Amino acid sequence: MHFGREDAERDVTEGLLLRGGFLPNPAYRAALSGRKMLIIGRKGSGKSAICMWLMSNAGHGGGKVLVTPDEAAGEEIRRFELQGLPGDSAKALIWRYVFAVHAARHLVTHAKDAHGKKPDSVKALGRFLKQNGEGPDGGGRLVERLAQGARGLQGSLSLEAFGAKASVNLAQSPSEGARAARQLEVVEQGVARAFADLGCDGVVHPPLLLMVDQLEQVWSAEPDSNSMVIGLLLAAKYAASLYGRSVRFLLFLRADIYDSLSFGEGDKFHGDELRIAWTEQALRDLALARAQASAGPGLSGEQLWKELFPQTVGGEEITAYLFGRCLPRPRDAIQFLNACVEKAWLGQERDRITEADVEQAGRQFSEWKLKDLASEYLVAHPFLRNLFPLFQNTGYVVTRAGLAHRFEAAAPTLHHEFPAYADVLTLSGVVDVLYGVGFLGVRRGSGVVYAGDDGLPVQPHETEFQVHPCFRAALGATRAIDLRCFEPQRVEARIASGNFSPGASGTSSLNRDDRLLMQLARSCHSIVAQVGRAVALTPDVRDEITSQVNRILDGVSRIPPRSAASMGIDVDEYLRTTAYYFTTLAAQLGAGGLEETTGIGDVVRRVEEEERRLRRSAGGSYGSSGDSLGY
Repeated sequence: MHFGREDAERDVTEGLLLRGGFLPNPAYRAALSGRKMLIIGRKGSGKSAICMWLMSNAGHGGGKVLVTPDEAAGEEIRRFELQGLPGDSAKALIWRYVFAVHAARHLVTHAKDAHGKKPDSVKALGRFLKQNGEGPDGGGRLVERLAQGARGLQGSLSLEAFGAKASVNLAQSPSEGARAARQLEVVEQGVARAFADLGCDGVVHPPLLLMVDQLEQVWSAEPDSNSMVIGLLLAAKYAASLYGRSVRFLLFLRADIYDSLSFGEGDKFHGDELRIAWTEQALRDLALARAQASAGPGLSGEQLWKELFPQTVGGEEITAYLFGRCLPRPRDAIQFLNACVEKAWLGQERDRITEADVEQAGRQFSEWKLKDLASEYLVAHPFLRNLFPLFQNTGYVVTRAGLAHRFEAAAPTLHHEFPAYADVLTLSGVVDVLYGVGFLGVRRGSGVVYAGDDGLPVQPHETEFQVHPCFRAALGATRAIDLRCFEPQRVEARIASGNFSPGASGTSSLNRDDRLLMQLARSCHSIVAQVGRAVALTPDVRDEITSQVNRILDGVSRIPPRSAASMGIDVDEYLRTTAYYFTTLAAQLGAGGLEETTGIGDVVRRVEEEERRLRRSAGGSYGSSGDSLGY
């Protein structure tokens, strides 16, 4: 079994995407119907999969053109300027020229193949393409066609094909930009006329589908790069209005690129936007579709999640475990699932995936994703990798106060290494960035919200955050809060060995050791009860504190009555050791930065109170055996 490739281009080449590995989603249906023009999503969210599916005959039966600029083509657009026009408007003209030429090529071929005739308007387009070095066969690299168009717009295009009036010398235009705009209007009107003469209005046959993808390959967060993208948006909006139902435009943009743009007409594009969002159920459906495309349509969801995969991992249902530990996008899910398969097959050649396989794959996957996150945002946030140590080997629940303490120590180095980002490298700026990229979630009510779940940014009054489960293993942040474990090693070893003999006394009355151990148990129960009353605490934090205290209770329960002395256990020292642990626990909880409103203050005070009670019961001092018992 294989869940496919991480990139749609290879998936198409190898056939899995076309055999049923593509899952139609709302973004695909909106793109196919023409309701939306801008398909926006994070890296790996499935933008290119939609694009590749539409390019296949299965996705769209009409004419199709896909524009994917490489670095050379991107540089040509970034450098394009016209005197008299701002950068955004100039770059919109070069994009409009690209669209007009692609539409003209399509019409010259389409008129012959679908209509069996070439009206004069189509013949004029053919002559225009030939006279300007834009062959109708679509040959030549995009960068060469862009260079040709740039020279024409900055100088003069050959417009004789559209009649004597159109070819009048435009040298007297008030500016280079005005002359270029006028030349382009002549070409676009010729294209629109040809569509009208052929009756190609998207009713008789599907419209021409003109798509632009992979702009992230040529984007650099510089002003010229932003102008390149803004120009694309303006050009597509204008051309969609000009050509009507004859041409459908689809622009696939990465969310971080689109969200970084700021231009006057940005509010006019909201109705064209569709942001790709994946739920856990949608990812489950995608996984099953891809498994069936690989192993055969007879594979059921029951077989996949209960026979091929273990039903649970660490007590958590398998799909919740898998899809809760990856960012909500297909690429991550595919990588995690394939990693599980490879652990089972490449390592042991088993035909079933075990719980251990999933856990091992999860650790490897977490390391991949932490590196990938830094790479994904290297252009927009080059400092991102340097923020990860703030969350390493600590609890995954982070408070604003706790993060402030860590950030204060790291800020001088960050400002020195990234001086251009000093305005972002503040506590609130770092929180906003980490939330925006999906690294941190914010506690809202009884749940944790991650970017994409809620459009609301982090609010100033919000103080508790959680590292996304995807990154916890790589950071060593697998527990809610970083608490020391209670591990009195000598006692544990003696209990585990069973090396004791019951006392010779036949009395059933409690001796002093038993009373002290009962006092210890009552102290533990008192702390656990206080933690339970702190209902505003994050459940994961509450569970972590309870778990550590229950370790002490478990140790006490394994000492039979009247047997401590025969087991070689010094109960006074045992209580002093536990009191020392409670001191440490109270300090860790107090320094964790949790808000007083969560009830953590009452928990700390209860722990301190029980620590004093145990110390008094055991004779007052801590003694010197803390280190020998595992501390």
